Amino acid sequence: MSATPAIEATADIAPCCVLGETIDDAVAHDLAKVFKALGDPTRVKLMSLIAGSSDGEMCVCDLTEPVGLSQPTVSHHMKLLVEAGLVAREQRGRWAYYRPTIDTLAAAARALIA
Repeated sequence: MSATPAIEATADIAPCCVLGETIDDAVAHDLAKVFKALGDPTRVKLMSLIAGSSDGEMCVCDLTEPVGLSQPTVSHHMKLLVEAGLVAREQRGRWAYYRPTIDTLAAAARALIA
């Protein structure tokens, strides 16, 4: 039986080095906010509902039934999505309308894989 030759670390081979640039603390904080907002299945479903709507936007009044939650609870979830930059909110009279801001999600994904 032959032994496997040992591999010596040299200056050219650094087994624990970071090959690309890493994100700074501010970017990491912003990314964490985006992914934390998406860390709840209800918010993911809300994003899907809005993005899939025929108008590209939805009233909070139309989001309660599909997720089976009260309007105040849905509004709370939507507030977190707005704060993360994942949706934009427009007040129209009594109701708030939401539309996805796809650029935020795309930028977050690019920052992690760049």
